[in-house]
Amino acid sequence: MKSQATTICCLILFLATEYSHSRFHIRTKDGDKLQSPERKPKTGRIQEKCHGPCSASNCSQPCAQHFHGEIGFICNGNKWQKSTETCTSLSVETLFMDSNSASRLSVAAPSITLHILGYRTPEPIRSVAQGIQKNCPLDYACIINAVKSSEATSGNIAFIVELLKNISTDLSDNVTREKMKSYSKVANHILNPAVIPNWAFIPDKNVSSDLLQSVNWFARQLHIQNEPEHIVDELFIQTKGFPINNKTSERSLSFSMNLNNTVEGILGIIEIPRQELWKLPPNASQAVGIAFPTLGAVLKEAHLENAHLPRLVNGLVLSVILPEKLEQILFTFEKINKSQNARAQCVGWHSRKRRWDENVCETTLDTKNRVKCRCNYTNVMMSFSILMSPISVDNKVLDYITCIGLSVSILSLILCLMIEATVWSRVVMTDISYMRHVCIVNIAVSLLTANVWFILGSNFNKKAQDYNWCVAVTFFSHFFYLCLFFWMLFKALLIIYGLLVVFRRMMRSRMMAIGFAVGYGCPLVIAATTVAITVPGKGYLRRGACWLNWDDTKALLAFAIPALVIVAVNLVVVLIVAVNTQRPSIGSSKSQDVAIILRISKNVAILTPLLGLTWGFGIATLIEGTSLIFHIIFALLNAFQGFFILLFGTIMDHKIRDALRMRMSSLKGQSRVAENASLGPTYGSKLMNR
Repeated sequence: MKSQATTICCLILFLATEYSHSRFHIRTKDGDKLQSPERKPKTGRIQEKCHGPCSASNCSQPCAQHFHGEIGFICNGNKWQKSTETCTSLSVETLFMDSNSASRLSVAAPSITLHILGYRTPEPIRSVAQGIQKNCPLDYACIINAVKSSEATSGNIAFIVELLKNISTDLSDNVTREKMKSYSKVANHILNPAVIPNWAFIPDKNVSSDLLQSVNWFARQLHIQNEPEHIVDELFIQTKGFPINNKTSERSLSFSMNLNNTVEGILGIIEIPRQELWKLPPNASQAVGIAFPTLGAVLKEAHLENAHLPRLVNGLVLSVILPEKLEQILFTFEKINKSQNARAQCVGWHSRKRRWDENVCETTLDTKNRVKCRCNYTNVMMSFSILMSPISVDNKVLDYITCIGLSVSILSLILCLMIEATVWSRVVMTDISYMRHVCIVNIAVSLLTANVWFILGSNFNKKAQDYNWCVAVTFFSHFFYLCLFFWMLFKALLIIYGLLVVFRRMMRSRMMAIGFAVGYGCPLVIAATTVAITVPGKGYLRRGACWLNWDDTKALLAFAIPALVIVAVNLVVVLIVAVNTQRPSIGSSKSQDVAIILRISKNVAILTPLLGLTWGFGIATLIEGTSLIFHIIFALLNAFQGFFILLFGTIMDHKIRDALRMRMSSLKGQSRVAENASLGPTYGSKLMNR
């Protein structure tokens, strides 16, 4: 009986094994998604585009053999362009396929009843946590081979990030050095520069942020021994740590990592100031630093997905895990792009808002190669780096032009107002002339006040600024610059009124009411509405400057649109004036034609600064790649606008010059009378003594 039972058991085991092998081959032929991790999955030829003409808005194609998911395409410029990809060969089952042969047997031959062999069928693995706890609870190493042998497709990248996220959530208790190494090996696989382009096709744009947050959270549970440790030394992720307490001297962590297989590494240093360490309790604490050389290239900001100018990371991404009592930390970043114009901005990654925040960092040094930052550490602000500033012209010539131009402009506007006050009674004889000089005075006052607020906003320390004060500076700058444009608009309408209406004149009081309603009422409505809409959501101010926001709320349009519309209207007015100035007559001589051309040129020259046409050059400066010469021209014309108003609006006006001469003559006459009066008694006494 024993021999028969043994024979039956062997026969059943043989049949089960043969059935398992035959079923495995059948599933492989059918293109099953589960495959052996000993081999690198063959991706085959992935469909590069959809068939047929590009008429529909989008289409999808299946993935290659051994992958499940699909590839999405959009129609762009009559060509199919790849937009998303979810092709993955990984699953919870494939991760642990080699780790549990009994599980594989139960999957391969479910129809064989194994209880007669005295063997209980194991339950299938339903989660990553269950599989790791069952197969490799001490070091998590059982998932490494399956991950490293997989193709880093967009779908597999998303799967691996979700895998790391689950581990950091469910298995982050008592994280040892071995667990951190295995965790980092998995993360390193999807941070290789060769697979960075595949991140762009992942449908979920928060995947990169999830990866950073998962690594930080897992490292938070890491336990450091009594000595400094170099825990992880992968190519694209490094981890170091050391114990600290209130008696520890100033400590630092230094990282040097290669980027794109370069010979020289990119440097990153984390320093904890001594005064911060004093805040710690006597018992031991620890500090952990993590460096990523390539993660910055894939981090997507939640609010800047469609931004015209994305903010580029220009250094390592450094994460720190510190005790809660430590608030300030110092960083040194080496620039990846070391070009002369690559200005840097120190930033911290806000894990909840999923974006870079420059308000938590201060740039203390910015050289061609390195940047030093002082940043505030919180539980939601654990990762830091440097960004390249948006494309801008970094040229000292523009700074000098702006500084000198604004100084000259302010002095010119003050002189203009003094001249207007001096000759006012002599030049406002008619209603039209009265309103003309009212416009000039208000244009000068608006520009003068706006320039003063601009200087206050530019020179105010943006890192130590008070938010409410910065809002006030921005509001008044916005308001008075709008007043400048609307008074220039009213002056243009006044010119048209003078040309078209000859016999019926509006009352002076009515014109004054309209002028002040247009010049100050409209700007007040626009500026106040902008504040009311954007300030509650913290979208009024531009980050790092006291000026209107563009990236988040497009509040800058509340200035740009009215200004450009007014410039366009005023340009039409100048053209109308030029046409009306030209009065051709039959048989006119060349000298008369030359006089007409000179008269037209003079009118255009006078009206250009008074009507703000110089601001039209600002459109050219907004175009990416614009030549430096356009920036210089724009800076020259607008920084010196106050001087041009004095020159063309006041000095070149012959009525003002005549009034000044009369005023000076009367002053000289009064001085002579006073002098004669003072000399009269002395002169008379001399005659009497003769």
